[in-house]
Amino acid sequence: MGFTDLVSDAGLSLLNSWVTTRSYIVGDAPSQADVTVFKAVQSSPDAEKYPHAARWYKHIASYETEFTTLPGDASKEYSTYGPEATEVTVNPAAAAEEEDEDVDLFGSDDDEEEDAEAARVREERLAEYKKKKEAKGPKPAAKSVVTMDVKPWDDETDMVALEAAVRAIEQDGLVWGASKLVPVGYGVRKLQINLVIEDEKVSTNDLQEEIEQIEDYVQSSDIVAMQKL
Repeated sequence: MGFTDLVSDAGLSLLNSWVTTRSYIVGDAPSQADVTVFKAVQSSPDAEKYPHAARWYKHIASYETEFTTLPGDASKEYSTYGPEATEVTVNPAAAAEEEDEDVDLFGSDDDEEEDAEAARVREERLAEYKKKKEAKGPKPAAKSVVTMDVKPWDDETDMVALEAAVRAIEQDGLVWGASKLVPVGYGVRKLQINLVIEDEKVSTNDLQEEIEQIEDYVQSSDIVAMQKL
């Protein structure tokens, strides 16, 4: 199937769904597939309507000077890339909600008046459901693993001091993880750092704003990947 029209709402919705759980169009590194789709999109998607597509577009734009050196076949059309028909889920939440609505937990009775046996069965099912729900206890806090790029001003930026300043940011529900320096070009290296956040406590947008306030070292930051735990 692939992507067929990346300037329409339908095409951008499909792209947004595709990169919700992916950092790149194919594989785990930027390639000509990303370049081809990037050019087909033509301009940055609306971040409010298509947040994942906008994040992907911004990230790939950072490689624009390296497009010709990225691996892959540059001659392929963008419609070659993208999901098969069986992989398309433009709105996973809506699909899950629709599936839940199909489940009749307690059964139903089309008769206007419920007989005693039907009422007894329903009460038994309700009691069993409540018992199972209580046994499970409270749900654990929802968490996400995030990979973030933090870009310095130039090749003279002290990357040790930059990383120390980033890690000095403390928030309830935020845990910093492993990091590495990734070459960008012309001697410049960016900090790529992993972190775990509690979704209800930590906003990635607020966190990026706080990081970008480290103006002595930080030029910008990007969310490279985000996955639910």
